Amino acid sequence: MSVEKLGVRIRKYREERKMTREDLAAAADVQLAVITALEDSDLCPSIAPLQKIARALNVRLGTFMDDQVSTDPLVVRKASREADLTMQKADDKRPAFRFHSLGKGKTDRNMEPFFVEISPEPEEDRKLSSHQGEEFIVVVSGKLQIIYGKEEYILEAGDSIYYNSIVPHYAGAAGDGPAEIYAVIYYP
Repeated sequence: MSVEKLGVRIRKYREERKMTREDLAAAADVQLAVITALEDSDLCPSIAPLQKIARALNVRLGTFMDDQVSTDPLVVRKASREADLTMQKADDKRPAFRFHSLGKGKTDRNMEPFFVEISPEPEEDRKLSSHQGEEFIVVVSGKLQIIYGKEEYILEAGDSIYYNSIVPHYAGAAGDGPAEIYAVIYYP
């Protein structure tokens, strides 16, 4: 089965709703350049704009990753997990974040569970984002830097954090090594 690229799916939902790129950018409160980069280059700098775009299109974030519908319960085997979403900077083709959806196919879900592989990124690329909802993260390996408002936390394997995502925040690999996390994002 071929998997549609993220940008193709966003364009499909936008066109089904008879929205222009400008309409979607305005409704999602993101720059037109973000919509263009997503649709034309399949690039996205962070998950926050995707959440805003999903809300503007009246779909769940996971809709952009779903290929098929499953029945309860949904079982995801580690050996069959594949990265459903890779985020990178436009000028750097190395993935900064590789998201493996753990809820892919469960169309009635209220949470977005992910296994995420995070590569270190330069300090100047660490941007705070905010969106409605809550996030829960457990560090599997490496070290994770969380900036939450004006506070900073370094989490290690086994540590977790739970926060309201409306507060500006950043999550990324701490130091020079990669990190792996489980993250659950809830949208009201």
